[in-house]
Amino acid sequence: IPKKKTWYDPTAPHYMFQDDPYLTPRTSAEFKLYSLSQESGRMAANHIVNKNPKFFQKDFAEPHIPCLMPETMELCIEEVSEAALLERIMLRKVKAAVDMYDQLLQAGTTVSPDASNDLLDLICLYGDRDPVQDDKPEAEDVVGYYLCGLYLENNNAERIFNLLPERDTRAYSALIRGMVKYGAHVKAFNTYTDMLNNRLTADVHTFNALISAAPEVRERYTEKWDLIVDLLNQMNEQKVKPNLLTFNALLKALRRCGSLARAQSLHTLSEMKAMGIAPSLASFDHVLGIFYKAASPSQGQTDILQEVMTEVAGRTFVAQDPDDVNFFSSAMRICLDTKDIEAAYKVHDLLRVGENWRMLGDSFQQSIYYGRMFNLLCMMEHIDVVLKWYKELIPSLYYPNPQGMRDLLQALDTDNRLDMIPQIWKDIRRMGHDNKSDLVDELLSLMARDKHSPEIQESFAVCALDVKSLYEQGQGARMALEWTATAMTNITSVLLAAQKKQQAWDMLKLFKTKNRVPSEELMEEFLASIKSSNDPQHAMELVQISASFCLPSTPKLAERVLQAFELSEEQKYDYCLGLLELGTTDVNSTPSEGSHPLHLLRPLTP
Repeated sequence: IPKKKTWYDPTAPHYMFQDDPYLTPRTSAEFKLYSLSQESGRMAANHIVNKNPKFFQKDFAEPHIPCLMPETMELCIEEVSEAALLERIMLRKVKAAVDMYDQLLQAGTTVSPDASNDLLDLICLYGDRDPVQDDKPEAEDVVGYYLCGLYLENNNAERIFNLLPERDTRAYSALIRGMVKYGAHVKAFNTYTDMLNNRLTADVHTFNALISAAPEVRERYTEKWDLIVDLLNQMNEQKVKPNLLTFNALLKALRRCGSLARAQSLHTLSEMKAMGIAPSLASFDHVLGIFYKAASPSQGQTDILQEVMTEVAGRTFVAQDPDDVNFFSSAMRICLDTKDIEAAYKVHDLLRVGENWRMLGDSFQQSIYYGRMFNLLCMMEHIDVVLKWYKELIPSLYYPNPQGMRDLLQALDTDNRLDMIPQIWKDIRRMGHDNKSDLVDELLSLMARDKHSPEIQESFAVCALDVKSLYEQGQGARMALEWTATAMTNITSVLLAAQKKQQAWDMLKLFKTKNRVPSEELMEEFLASIKSSNDPQHAMELVQISASFCLPSTPKLAERVLQAFELSEEQKYDYCLGLLELGTTDVNSTPSEGSHPLHLLRPLTP
C-alpha cells in the first residue's frame, strides 16, 4: 500500500470551479468571466455585511473570531472632535476627514500631530477623493489631485501640510511619496530640498520614492545615474539604512539608464549581499530586464538568465515587492525569444518549489506565462513531449488562445503527426476557437496538403464535414465563418481523398452558389477521382463547370476527358453543344496546334 497517493487529475478544471461543474469554463474568456463573477459575488456579500452590520449581530462561530465579524463602515461619532477625525481616517473617508479637520481648525481646536500626520498619510495615498469600493475597478483609484504628471497647487495635501504647526520627517515623507505616486516628480525633489533646508533627515521610504523618481527628472543616462548616486550618498550621510525596496527601486531605475546599467546592477546585487539583504524575485526581474535589453545580438543573451536561475534554484520566495509577480513571465519571455528550452525548464522547476506558484500573479499573468512556455515547447520539443505538457497544462492551468493552437498544429506538422488533427479539432471546438477563420484555414490546409492512409483520410473527412457545418450555420449563429475559396477548396480536397465523392461534388456546386472560383489543381483532383471510377458523365459535367468559371485550363481539361474516356457519338455531340452554350470557343475558328480540343468535334457540329 503506498504511503502517499496524489489525487490530481491534470485534465480536470481548476479547483476553484469544481463547486459548480455546469459553469466550468472552456475558454480563457470564460475563465476570466467566471473568476471575476465569483470574486465579485464575494465582494458584494462582504459589502452588504459591512454596510448593514446590525442585521448580522448573531455570532454562531465557536470560537469567536473577531476578524471574521462584519466591519463597521458607518460613522458613529457625529460631534466635531479629534475622535471623529480619527474614525473617518480609519474608515478611509477622505472627504469627510478633511471636512472634519477644517471644522476643528475653525472651532479653534488644536489637532494633535499624530492625527494630522494620519490625515496627511491618507490624503497622499488616495488623493483628494475617497478610495473606490472593492467591487469597482482599481484603475479608478489612481485618479487623484495629480493629473498626467501635473501638480495642482490647490490640493488638500499641500494645504494641510502648510497648516501644520510643526512639519516633521513623517509629514515630509508622506507629501513626497504622494507627489511621486501621482507624477509630480520635480515637485517631490523640491520638497525634499526644503526638508533638508529645515535640517530634517529623510527616512528610508522617502529615499525609495526619490530613487524611483530620479529617471523622470533627468534626460541623459549619466545624469540619471549621478542623481541616484547622490541620493545614495545622502542616505549614507544621514545614516539611513537601505532596505530591500531601496535596492529594488535602484535596480528598476537602472533599467532606464542605458548600457551603463549592466555593471551597476551587478554591483548593486553584490552590495545587497554584503548588507545581508536577500534579493527578491523583483530584484532578479529588474536585472534580467537590464541585461536582456542591453545585450547585443552577438552576445549570449541567456547567460545572465542561467546565472540567475543558478542563484534562485530550489529556493522558496514570498511576496516582498509588488513587482515580484513579473519575474516568471519575464523569464519565460527571454527563454522564448532566445529559444532556450533548458532555461525554460529551470524557470518552471522554480515555479514548482514550495508555494512559488503564488508569485505567478493573477489569471492574466498566468495565461501569459503558460502561453509563452507552450509556444516554446511547440517550437523546440518533440511532439510526444509537447502532447504530454498539453495534457498536463490544459485545461487545469492554461486555456490556449488561437495562436497557441496554431503552434500545436505546426508542431504536429513538423513531426508528421497530422493524424491527431481530428482530436485537436475537438479541443478547438471545446475551447471556443472554432470561429477563428485563420485557425480553421490552417487546420484545413494541413489535412488537404498530403495523402494518408484510408483510416486517417476517413477521420479527416469527418472533421472536414464538421467544419463545413460551422460555415453553413450562417451569419445569425454565434460562430459565423465566412466562406472563402481556400476553405472550400481544402474541404473538397479532403472529401475527395476520402472517396466522399457525393459530398465533394456538392462542395464543387457550392462554389457557384457562393461566387467562389475553384483552383485548377482542385479540378485536376476531381478528374483523377472521376477516372478512378470511370464515370464519363461526371467528367463531361466537370469540364462544363470549369468552363462556366472561365478557368484557363478548361481546354486542356476538355482534351484530357476526350482522351481518357470512351464517349459515344451522342455523348460527344452533347458534350460539344454544352461547351458551345457556355461560350467556351468558336468552333469555326482555326485552332493552333494543341490549343483547343473542340476541333476534334468539328465533324459533329451542325
